[in-house]
Amino acid sequence: MSALLKLLGPTDYAAAAQAMREFTEGRGADTPDEIWLCEHPPVYTQGLAGKAEHVLDPHGIPVVQTNRGGQVTYHGPGQVVAYPLIDLRRLGIYVKEYVYRLEHCVIKTLEGFGITGHRVAGAPGIYVNLADPAGHAALSGPRAQAFEGLGKVAALGIKVSRHCTYHGVALNVAMDLSPFSGINPCGYAGLQTVDLATLGVRTDWTTAAQQLGDRLASHLS
Repeated sequence: MSALLKLLGPTDYAAAAQAMREFTEGRGADTPDEIWLCEHPPVYTQGLAGKAEHVLDPHGIPVVQTNRGGQVTYHGPGQVVAYPLIDLRRLGIYVKEYVYRLEHCVIKTLEGFGITGHRVAGAPGIYVNLADPAGHAALSGPRAQAFEGLGKVAALGIKVSRHCTYHGVALNVAMDLSPFSGINPCGYAGLQTVDLATLGVRTDWTTAAQQLGDRLASHLS
């Protein structure tokens, strides 16, 4: 059974987080999976292991504690936030494979826009080579700094409860990126954050959301 894709568009973050939690706590063995695609007003979200020192200067933007994994990140207009609500047991996969599939779907979405996405070991999310965003060469190493020459285009933070997932992945499409300077993104000082617009891709939120959503639905069903 394919996951039901819901393009929710502009959605308050706290309301979305509460709705995800209620959906997950209330679902049964036969509840169909869903994938929600949202765009949030400006908000910083802090993961369970998040450290306060990674919030440098919020400039009045709300900082919300969440129950997902990971450190602090930023959500705002022009970013596609995908929330797959998936029963991993029914799908027959474990968390490591789930994370791999999320990242794969982002990589394939970027590929559709002519951009090459990369993984960085130990740092969930998807990155691009700023010197050659469309180049297909693998990242070469070792680097003096793990993120030297890289920009982060998608962040990942999940929660799994009774084998069911919520929270998810955020893809930067065409944003005001300045709020990322108010934090150490995902806990990494100096990590540069980019969006598709920065990389020369001209698209809109709905197109990017549909592209990512379709890939998630096909790889999580």
